[in-house]
Amino acid sequence: MEKITVVKIGGNVIDNEEALARFVKEFAALSGPKMLIHGGGKLATRLAERLELEVQMVDGRRITDKGTLDVVTMVYAGLVNKQIVAALQAAGCNALGMSGADGNVVTARRRAPQPIDYGFVGDIEQVDSHLLQHLLEGGITPVFCAIMHNGEGMLLNCNADSVASAIAEAAAQIAPTELVFCFEKRGVLSNPNDDTSVIREITPASFAELRASGVVNKGMIPKIENALKAVGRGVESVVIKHADDLLETAAGTCIHNA
Repeated sequence: MEKITVVKIGGNVIDNEEALARFVKEFAALSGPKMLIHGGGKLATRLAERLELEVQMVDGRRITDKGTLDVVTMVYAGLVNKQIVAALQAAGCNALGMSGADGNVVTARRRAPQPIDYGFVGDIEQVDSHLLQHLLEGGITPVFCAIMHNGEGMLLNCNADSVASAIAEAAAQIAPTELVFCFEKRGVLSNPNDDTSVIREITPASFAELRASGVVNKGMIPKIENALKAVGRGVESVVIKHADDLLETAAGTCIHNA
């Protein structure tokens, strides 16, 4: 099989109708087998507020109680997923919307309640690469939300970046795989106030230097750590770029082994 491209999008695309329309058109135009992973955007929070469910956050992470799990499942696995799938079908891409429970493709385990009980939040345990291969060979483009399951009837809300990394690692068992994180910036920036200051390549050694100097900090640190972990587990490369640059092969920041 030729190279597989795994793309992850977040709220900056999902919450913007025009941005999503542009992205769908470009994603459909990507050559070769591909998969899409999406987050949920702000819609789940708005729906929870309308239902008068308390939104609980700890260190920027959502606590997923039973009521919240019902809402995010309806929004992520239902409305958002099917809207994206329908848009891809209209663009000529034969997409199949999936959660981890569908086909038992991704299982997760509920996160331990210590030191913080995040509720029905999961960490990825296993991905069925054989099923992914069958779908891709059949011309199907899987579109995953971040709702997974534990194999015992429990749904779990997972981090979409982690889902994307796990699926890319499984895809790398099938064929060379590139993982693309669509980000609100053009890539990892050496100057956060200058959108043209994109760092073109990051390796384990250069990441250590960028982190020590403070150029890479805060929320970008775990993103790059996850990317390096993915390339260490067989993914050919990870690219962080703006969704509008999806078809620009030289755009963004490429993360790879030295």
